[in-house]
Amino acid sequence: MQIAIIADDTKKELMTEFCIAYCGILSKHNLCATAITAKYIADATGLTIEKMMTGSQGGSEQISTRIAYNEIDLLLLFRSTSDKDAYHQNEHDLILNCDTYNIPVATNIATAEVLVRALDQGDLDWRKLVNPIYEKKNQN
Repeated sequence: MQIAIIADDTKKELMTEFCIAYCGILSKHNLCATAITAKYIADATGLTIEKMMTGSQGGSEQISTRIAYNEIDLLLLFRSTSDKDAYHQNEHDLILNCDTYNIPVATNIATAEVLVRALDQGDLDWRKLVNPIYEKKNQN
């Protein structure tokens, strides 16, 4: 499965701890993350992670585009809850794309745990029917 990971600055440590806890499951999948988040996770876990641009340079948009092309199977998006008045267009666009293309998304650790455990049990295998990456692999 193709898993995208994004964490706001205030959530990078939490995301890293989450990835440490679920390293065994995550290591079986292809991961991509915004650059700084990818560095945190890779340094702490040794996981191979495709680094996108930093969030401020368009990394979130890169992931959003992959979602729109149905190339992401799961999004882990730990976002800041401290700035309640700010409107985050990039986060809104990511979640809207997930809703549009039926991509499971977790915006907090509780939902992330449920989705990663479901992933491990095969409950998200239906994504292999709709993600064009798996179709290409099956043709070879």
